[in-house]
Amino acid sequence: MKQDLYDYIVAYIVENQNKFYRLAYSYVRNREDALDVVQNAVCKALENYGGIRNEGAISTWFYRILVNESLLFIKERKRMTLGETDQEEAHYEEKGFEIQDDLYDSINRLDGDTQTIIKLRFFEELSLKEIAQIMEMNLNTVKARLYRGLRQLKVNIQEVDV
Repeated sequence: MKQDLYDYIVAYIVENQNKFYRLAYSYVRNREDALDVVQNAVCKALENYGGIRNEGAISTWFYRILVNESLLFIKERKRMTLGETDQEEAHYEEKGFEIQDDLYDSINRLDGDTQTIIKLRFFEELSLKEIAQIMEMNLNTVKARLYRGLRQLKVNIQEVDV
C-alpha cells in the first residue's frame, strides 16, 4: 500500500514537473534557484509521504509544500548579508517561462498571500477550492483576497499606463 502511494506521488511529480518549475520560477525568478526550490519540495514530499491519508489530496498537498519552499527560499535570500550580495551574478532568462515584467512587478507589490493566490489561480489554473486547501484558508477569504488583489492590480497597471 505505501509503495503504491509512493509510486503514485513520484508519477504525479514527474508528470507535472513543468508546472512546478514554472510556479517556483514565478517566485524566485532565477533558473537555478527555481530548480533548487522544486528539488527541495520533492525531497520533503518524498520524505513525508506517509502522512497522506487521501490520494485525492496529493495535488494540494504538494502545491502547499512547493509554495512554502518558495517562500522559505525568498526569506532566506533576504537574510543574506550585504557582503554576500556584493557579488555580481550572471542573469539567466529561461526561454518559455518569461513573465511580463510590468505585470509580474505589479503582482509582487501585493501582499504575500494575495500574490500566492493570484499565481495559483492564473499561472497554475487551480480552482478556488484547491487554493483554499493549499493556503489553509476559508474559501470566502481566498475569494475576497483574489478580487481585492485583482482590483489593486488594475489600479497599479493603469498608473503605469498613464
